[in-house]
Amino acid sequence: MTVDRSQQIEAFLATAGWPDASHGTLADDASFRRYERVVDGDRRAVLMDAPPDKEDTRPFVTVAQILRDLGLSAPEILAQDAEQGFLLLEDLGDDTYTRVLARGGDEAMLYSLALETLIHLQQHFPVRDQVPDYTLEKMMSEASLLTDYFWPAMKGHPCPESEKALFQGLWRNALSHAFAVPSSLVLRDYHVDNLIHLPGRPGVAACGLLDFQDAVIGPISYDLVSLFEDARRDVPLDMAKSLMQRYFQAFPTVSKDALALSYAVLGVQRATKIIGIFTRLDRRDGKSGYLRHIPRTWRWLEGGLSHPMLRDLKAWYDVNFPPDMRIAPESQPRVMQ
Repeated sequence: MTVDRSQQIEAFLATAGWPDASHGTLADDASFRRYERVVDGDRRAVLMDAPPDKEDTRPFVTVAQILRDLGLSAPEILAQDAEQGFLLLEDLGDDTYTRVLARGGDEAMLYSLALETLIHLQQHFPVRDQVPDYTLEKMMSEASLLTDYFWPAMKGHPCPESEKALFQGLWRNALSHAFAVPSSLVLRDYHVDNLIHLPGRPGVAACGLLDFQDAVIGPISYDLVSLFEDARRDVPLDMAKSLMQRYFQAFPTVSKDALALSYAVLGVQRATKIIGIFTRLDRRDGKSGYLRHIPRTWRWLEGGLSHPMLRDLKAWYDVNFPPDMRIAPESQPRVMQ
């Protein structure tokens, strides 16, 4: 962080009413955002530092208010400066699901709470035009991160244009099935790293929500995939199946077959995107720690490809990335052109 940025932070905190507060790094992000915990006596807050040439804080503010209006526990916005890329947020504490689970927390209870929170969101969210749509073209662009980054990292040369064209055509066909279910607000990174247990709050408010600035309007299946096919941890299959039955009870008019196919398609799309992103984080940004999650992500991807409606897409993956290539590339921090 440059001296100028440090001075900007101090000025922002002073203007926000925290002139004498201490602050230090709380977490880095896979994006360009940084987070600091701000302490002033008994007061606690979290500073989001999002360089305005790289990030935009306004979508976070918009979605946070939507979630809070629904009675969900998104952080309250205490102060904001969109031009400089600063937000001062309510501090929801340190008990992310990841940390609670690492301490031996009740896995079934936590995932059940996360599912009930998602059900509440999807049952009560009124579609609003200030949140962008998760378009077919956006989903295809994300899937292409595999051919843009993972392909050259594993094969040592760029993906040929003919293979890119075939890949795009197969994905256009597959993604047509993703939208055969209702749409709602999709938080997109709805997994244990971004959920906080708040046992002092009632009902679904006990599930704190983080990292939702990229929210879109899209298929209800997407956040289910995020929750149950977590790139960072193995989620017990029996537990996921049981919770899916609860989900079907909450939405009895939704076709189980349509949801299962949409779930499979978006599971493969999300895993494909993540493999590309994790490779890009290593190659472009020098963040090699994410590579260790790629083998697990391949396992989720394989599960989705087992759906019979995706056999053509499966054939492309089987030809171009056979089992011995479904691993993480060697770390090579550098900028890809």
